[in-house]
Formats: sequence, C-alpha cells, structure tokens
Amino acid sequence: MGGDLQHPTRAAIHLDRLGHNLRLLRELAGGRPVWAVVKANAYGHGAVPIARELVALGCDVLCVAHPSEALELRESEVRARFLLMTAALPEASEAIAAHGFEPAICTRETAEALSRAAERASRRVDVHVKVDTGMGRVGIRPDEVPAFLALCRGLPGLRVRGLMSHVPRADEADQRFSREQTAGFAKLRDATRGAGDLVYHMANSAAVFDLPDSHLDAVRTGVALFGLAPSADTANPRVRELQPVLEWTTRITFLKEVAAGTGLSYGHAFVAPRASLIATLPVGYGDGLRRNLSNRMDVLVGGVRCPQVGRITMDQTLVDVTAVRGRVALGDPAVLLGRQGDQTIGADEWARRLGTISYEVATAVATRVPRVPVRGGIEV
Repeated sequence: MGGDLQHPTRAAIHLDRLGHNLRLLRELAGGRPVWAVVKANAYGHGAVPIARELVALGCDVLCVAHPSEALELRESEVRARFLLMTAALPEASEAIAAHGFEPAICTRETAEALSRAAERASRRVDVHVKVDTGMGRVGIRPDEVPAFLALCRGLPGLRVRGLMSHVPRADEADQRFSREQTAGFAKLRDATRGAGDLVYHMANSAAVFDLPDSHLDAVRTGVALFGLAPSADTANPRVRELQPVLEWTTRITFLKEVAAGTGLSYGHAFVAPRASLIATLPVGYGDGLRRNLSNRMDVLVGGVRCPQVGRITMDQTLVDVTAVRGRVALGDPAVLLGRQGDQTIGADEWARRLGTISYEVATAVATRVPRVPVRGGIEV
C-alpha cells in the first residue's frame, strides 16, 4: 500500500531546546546534579526520546512516578538510575528489587518487603527516605527520621541512598514558608550526617530559580526542563531564558466559505457574524485539545492569529481564517502551540484560559499525537 497515512497532527520535540534548558538549570543549580523528572510521558513530551537525549547530555538519574514508567525506559535501553518518587506499595517490591530501581519509601511495611525481595534476588535495594516537611501528601515527619533510618539500617536488603522532601509553595511570590521549610530540612540534614553517605534533595523547578538554599546535593527538575515557567510568580528573571520544547502543529484538511448567520459545529455554539472562510483542522479533544477551549483560543495560520470557532469535537475543530483569505490553501500548516512568523502561542496562554497550569496542558496531549524529535529544525 502506498501513500502517507501519518497523522497530520504532530508534536515536534525540539531536542536542542531541551539541551539549552538543561544547561540553564545546571548553571542555576551551581553545578549540582540535575535529576531530570520524566514522569507522565515526560510531561507529555515523549518519555523515551526525551530520556535518551537527557542521558546523552549527562543525566544519570531520571525521576518517574511509577515502576511501570521506569520499566518502559529500561526496556527501551535507557541506561540510567531510576528514582521512583511516588510511595511504593509492598506488593511492588519484587519488581523494584529485580530491576534495581530506587524507590522513595516512608512506611515500615514497604521497607521490610523491599528488604525481603532484595535478599531473595541476592542484591541490595537503594532507597530514598521521603520526609514530609510541608507538602502533606506522603512522607514521615522530621522527628520520625532517626528511628526510620535505624530501621532501614537494620534491614539487610536495603541501603539508604538519600533523604528527600518536596517544596509545595516554591512557585509563589511569598517565599516565607518555603524558606522556613528549607531551613528545617537543612537542620535535618545536619542532624543525620552520621547516618551514612546520604544525598539530600528537595528542590523542584521553581526552587531552582528562586530558592538557592534548597539546592543541597541535587535538584529534581521537570517542567522547566521542557521550557515552561514553574509559575507566573517566578521572580528570577532568567526564567525568561527557557525555551519551550514542544511545538504542536496540524494541517488544514478542508476550506469552505460560509454565509453570515451560518451555525458551526455541535449546538451551533458559534454563528458566523459575517461571510467567513472556515478551515477544518484534524485535531480535537481526542488529541488533547481541551473542549473547554472552544471559542476561546487562537490558531496560527499564515503567521496570523485566527480564532477557533464552534465547539471543539473529538477529532476535528474549526478556525476562522478569513484574515488570510487568498493566502491559505488545503494542506497548509496550522500551529496550536508554538511559533509562526512573529506570533507565538504558549501553554501558559491556554492554561490561563482554562484556569489551570501549563503542566496540565502539556501532559494532556494524547498519545495518538506522534512525538517527532527535532534538532535544529530537522527531524532526527
């Protein structure tokens, strides 16, 4: 069979921009190791190509949420240490031990189960003790740390490799809570120095920019690696040096002239106020283009911002391209997220309109949208 059956909607993943962002974060971290967070399909960017590029750039620790994410990368021959940041249940112990992953732990049950699994596999499992210093999700209290470390030291299948925490308010303008939290974790570090050669880590992307005291021995960065600002409140002006890694594009599959008063898409939630040229794009909420953006977003066509019109459907959406009438044709590119000419549409713009954050925008891009690695504008 001949012909091109590729989905015309695609996400270009700019690896050179990823490298730029990593260099910036390493500089801000003062040369400390940057542990790259590639959970949730690398924040929607494609975990395998992103992880391979990061390893090639010298990242030897990759952070994921679940063992299945680490296993996908291991089976794709990504050579790195894998830190499992979500608290593991005891029943995951056999797989974790078998593959040599490094889980975050905070319960006796999981610690003991991991030790037993490690002994059966004739190995030791490296673990990172999770301490809750203010996030409130999982983790032991700071005052429980000495006893928990003693417990872990007494389990022959475990080696405590790190002590970790997380900063829930580092992306806010008011840094008082985060500074107090960081100071408390630093005191805990000083009090546990004798418990072994531990790595202490708590800084996320926001903290890399605005909380230098939290950098400690390593930093864990996710969203900033992909060129997205941690929040609008990030104070460090160098956040503007980040370069978005993902560019989401599609192509026009149909053009039609409609008369004034024509209703468009389901429910006729949009009625053309004048004679208009309407383009159909093969992208919808089945691809991750949120239905709540209907009649609330622009698309770049011919270097011009053109309004999306009518309800976004599962596989298609409509755009009013009257502004480029005479300069637009079937098959022309349309940019959902990215740059065309001197115009740019970013994930933050969509996030503001949706009342959410850029993290959710990026991770919502569906798996049926191909991720195409690009370097210097050329597919690789």
